[in-house]
Amino acid sequence: MTTSADAPSLQDGSGNPASHPPRCEAGDRTPRGRILRLLQGLLPQTLPWCFPFLLLISWQIGSMAGWINPRILPSPLEVFVAAFRLTADGELQDHLAVSCMRAFTGLAIGGGIGLLLGFATATSRLLENLLDSSLQMFRAIPHLALTPLVIIWFGIGEEAKVFLIVCGVAFPIYLNTFHGIRAIDPQLVEMATVYGLGRRALWRQVILPGALPSILVGVRFSLGVMWMTLIVAEAIAASSGIGYMASNARELMQTDVMVLSILLYALLGKLADVFARRMEHGWLSWRSEYAGAAT
Repeated sequence: MTTSADAPSLQDGSGNPASHPPRCEAGDRTPRGRILRLLQGLLPQTLPWCFPFLLLISWQIGSMAGWINPRILPSPLEVFVAAFRLTADGELQDHLAVSCMRAFTGLAIGGGIGLLLGFATATSRLLENLLDSSLQMFRAIPHLALTPLVIIWFGIGEEAKVFLIVCGVAFPIYLNTFHGIRAIDPQLVEMATVYGLGRRALWRQVILPGALPSILVGVRFSLGVMWMTLIVAEAIAASSGIGYMASNARELMQTDVMVLSILLYALLGKLADVFARRMEHGWLSWRSEYAGAAT
C-alpha cells in the first residue's frame, strides 16, 4: 500500500514537478481575476458591435487609400464631421426629434389597433369569422403602395405619414397576438378554471403571460417596419425629419449628409431592437430562455 509520500508526482521533461497554469476561480481577488471578470461581463455587450466597427475601419482605410471615390461614398470621418456640424447648428436634433415623434406615434396607434384586434379575434370565433378574412386581405396589400391614395386622402401633412406607419405596424402585432393566444394549451386554461380562477385572474395569470412572448416578437418585427415606412413617409413633401434631411442633401449633392441619414436610420433601428430585447428579458425573466441579460 502506497502512501501519499510514495505516490508518483507529475513531472515535466526535465524531471521537475510539472507546473499547472493558474485558473481564475469565481472568488479570485487578484488583479488578473478582476480583469478577466470585467472582460467576461463586457463581451456580451460589445460582441454585437464588433462587425459594424470593423466595417467602419475598413471603410475608412479604403477611403484613405483612394480605393473608394469620395464623391460617391464619403469616408466615415467626413460623415462624422457632417454630423458634428449639423449637431452644432441644432438641425440634427430637430430632425431627429420630429422623426421619432412620427415613428412612435404611428407605432402606438397601430400597435394598439393590432393588439385589440388580435385579442378580439383570438377569443371569439364569431369575431374571427367576421374580421380575420378581411384583415388577411388588407394585410396582403403592400402598405407603401397606398402612398398615392394617402396623399389624396390626407394631403401632405403629418396625418399621411402617421397613417402609413399605422398600416405597417398593425398587422405584425395583430398576427402575433392572435397566434400567441391561440397557442396557449387549452388544458392549462381548463385547469386554471377548475382551480377557481375568475375571468380577470385567468387573463392576468394564464393568458397574457402565455401570449406575451409572441406579442413581443410582433413588437420587434413592427419596429423594423416602422423605420422602413418612415423613410418613405418622410419623402412625401416633408419639411422636417431625417427623410427630409436626406432628400434636401440629395438635391444639393451632399453625399456626406445622405450617408449620415442612412446611418441614423440604421442606428435608430438597432437601438429600438435593443430596447425591445431588454423589454423581453424584463417581462419574461420568469422563463429560462430569457433569464440572461439582453445585448
